[in-house]
Order: sequence, then C-alpha cells, then structure tokens
Amino acid sequence: MLVDRARKFLLSLMPLLLLLAACGGGGGNPGGNPPSNPGATTGSLQVSINALPSGTNASVRVSGPNNFVQDLAASQTLSGLAPGSYTVTAASVAAGSATYAPSPATQTVSVTAGATASATVAYGAGTLTLALSQVGGTFDRPTFVTAPSGDERLFVVEREGIIRVLQNGTALTLPWLDISARVFTGGEGGLLSMAFDPDFGRNGYFYVYYTDLQQNIVVERFGTSQLPNVADATSGLVILRIPHPQYTNHFGGLVAFGPDGLLYVGTGDGGGAGDPLGNAQNLAVLLGKLLRVDVRNANAGQPYTIPATNPYLNQPGTRPEIWASGLRNPWRFSFDTNRLYIADVGQDAREEVNIAALTQGGANYGWDIMEGSNCYGSANCNRSGLVLPAFEYEHGNNNANGCSITGGFVYRGSALPELAGRYFYSDYCGGYLKSFFATGSGADTISESRDWNITGAGQVVSFGRDGAGELYLVSANGRIYRIVRGPSA
Repeated sequence: MLVDRARKFLLSLMPLLLLLAACGGGGGNPGGNPPSNPGATTGSLQVSINALPSGTNASVRVSGPNNFVQDLAASQTLSGLAPGSYTVTAASVAAGSATYAPSPATQTVSVTAGATASATVAYGAGTLTLALSQVGGTFDRPTFVTAPSGDERLFVVEREGIIRVLQNGTALTLPWLDISARVFTGGEGGLLSMAFDPDFGRNGYFYVYYTDLQQNIVVERFGTSQLPNVADATSGLVILRIPHPQYTNHFGGLVAFGPDGLLYVGTGDGGGAGDPLGNAQNLAVLLGKLLRVDVRNANAGQPYTIPATNPYLNQPGTRPEIWASGLRNPWRFSFDTNRLYIADVGQDAREEVNIAALTQGGANYGWDIMEGSNCYGSANCNRSGLVLPAFEYEHGNNNANGCSITGGFVYRGSALPELAGRYFYSDYCGGYLKSFFATGSGADTISESRDWNITGAGQVVSFGRDGAGELYLVSANGRIYRIVRGPSA
C-alpha cells in the first residue's frame, strides 16, 4: 500500500517537473527581492537614517534616472521610481557643539520594477572645530572682501580707496580700482564695501560705498575695462549721495544686492552719541536707515527708481528709498534666500541682530527709543510699532562680551556642509567667531548659539564671502582669514 501511494504521489509531480526542466531548471530571483507586483513598471526605495538626535535634520540626497533628485531630512520611502541605479549621498550635519558624520557617505542602490530596495545611512557623532587660514599678505586697512558668484578671485577693499585682486592666493600688483584721491578717511570714513551686480558677467558693473571729501555717503557704480583685472575708473556713475556733515562716525558702510535683484544700502544715523540729530526715527532723511532702490536701468539722468513695493512710496513727508528705519549704525547686513539679517551696532550696553523676511518692509528697529530690547535713556518707553531684535548680547563688565558687533553671513558653502544655515558674527572688541541658528525672525527662534574658540583674528572689522560661498574674516591687523575646518576632536 505504501509503495502504491508513493508511486501515485511521484506521478502527480511529473507535470511540474517537466515544466521546470523546460524553463532551464531552478528559476527564482537571485540578488534581489522578488517583485511584489510582477506587472508594475516602477519600484520603491526605502532610505533609513539612523543615530541623529531628535529634532536634527539629516542631509541626504537621492539621485537617479531621468534627472531624479530628492533631498531627505529623515527616513523615507520613495515610490514611483523608474527602474535603474540610484545614488544616495549623505553630508555631515551639526547639532549643538557636535557634528554628525554619515556612513556610508555615498552608496549606490538598484531599483527594480515591482520591488522595494533599501539603503541605510548611519550617523556618528564627533566635535566639529573651526580654524583660520590666512590668504594673501598684509593689506592696508582692509574693510571688506567679496567676489562675483563662481569667480575664483577675491576682491579686497582697502579703506584708503583702493580695491585689490587676490588671484591664486597672491595680490596682483595693479589695483582693481583706485579712487583714493576722492575718499575721506577721517573718523569711521573711507571706502567701506563693494557689491557686484547680479548680472556682472554680462554688464561688468560693480558698486562701491565710500565717504567723499565732504563727508557725504556715496554709492557709485563702475564698470570693467578691457583688462581682465583692472576696472575702468573713469566709468563712475553716482547712484546716491547722502549728506553726513557734522560727525565723523556712524557712516554705516554696506552696499549689497538682495535676492530680489534690488540694491540695499545701510546708512548710519549721522553720528554723535545717542543720535543727537534724531535721524533714525525721521522718515524724511536717509540716515539711520536701510534703503532699497532699483538700479537695473541706471543712467545719468535717473540713477535709480523706487521699487513699487517700497513701504513709503507716495507717502508725503517721507523718503521713498527707505526700506527700514530705527537703525543706529548697520555696519553689516546680509541675505539668506528670503531672509534679511541686520547687525546694528549698539551705543553703550547692547549689540543686536535683527532678522526679517525679505518682504517685510517698513520695520522700525527702535533706535534711539531703544537700544536692543531695552529702553534707551529712560526706564520706560513706548514700544508700540517697534521691532525687537531676534538676537542680542550685553557688553558686560569691561566689555567682556564685546563692544561693537561685526555682522556676517549665513553659511551656504560646500566645504563645511554641516554648518548650513548657521549665521556667523563677531565683535570688534571681542575678536571671536560665534554663530547661531535661526528658524524665524523672533528671539524664540534662535538656537545652537556657539563660540568656535578661534584665536589670532585680532579686531574683526568685517566678514566676507567668496564666489563659492566660503566665509572670510577681515582683521584690523591687515590680514584676511578664510574660515576652514579645524583638527578633529
């Protein structure tokens, strides 16, 4: 009986055995997961990201066929993917005083139709440190450094009225521009900054901010010449000339283009302690303000126009160039995508950084009613309509924390990707390098404040940014320092 049953069972398997033999034997799906849906034309990729602190975003990019690119901040399953090879690239991220490095930094995953592939990125903690690397030699009272986007040169602004070109780490003999014969350098005056036109590659225009021999604040446009590293000093077109007759301090100092393609100018309040002329709160004058004008069609007859969205356009008794008011001496300000950072130098006690959306025109930052978030000159003041700083610090005893803020930039370079989104600043008396992370425009959005414990910077006059987005410190000792990765800790 048992033999008969076994014979019948084997006979029942014969059709299946014959079918497998016809297919070459075996079959299966070696090297991958079997399709869950054999008729599907797309697949999925499950990216698992591990070992980051809660609330810390990863920096992972997935790229693949048909120009597919997607950035991930956390674990995610990507579906509807075309079959093919996908590259998962992860960058380091920072959280507090630690940096988290990914492993692996790059991996390739094959996605097949009807199946789900997987990739895992594990982060490990370490301590990120920064250091300073000097570029070029020693300059004559440098005030600013910058470069057009994508340009390998670095342009160094000297207070006497000269702009020099650093190429491959060496300062060229001939200056880019020399207007020293018409620059006033007394007090806080001089050639204080420059900005390249967003369309510099086509039109060759750049703009300088300086004080003339009559102490006026001047913004002037120049063009390039036929020589690649020398501008045309005869091509000047004055955009703005703002009277500043009485005091030799608080000239402001920065001209810059915003992401909107418009030109912004930060002016001081006219000088003297406590704004004795009352300029910062006076909308009929251009001192103590952030100005915004359109220079895209500038000519001698009309050097600028007023953007239609400027807050005081067509308002009697006001200057339509004004974008923001209530500033004491906004020596440096900067943009990050759609956000504006204004570092305003304080009087006796407090330094501040104001943060605003790029569309937030008409803000009054309080000076000289307030210094930072404190009333100035009295115990009580009317704060209605005033915008309080997002970030501030007190000078402290004997200026232990500093005396004059030097505003910088939000880092968006590639050499230190874990610092993306951090705003860097210093202080003329403090000589330090510090940063914070802002998710909005209020004090409650500031986090990750950090002192980077750098040494050797001296009195920090300014920050700068090169054509690749890397940051620099400008020191009163005449040296320019690039901010670089320090030794591992």
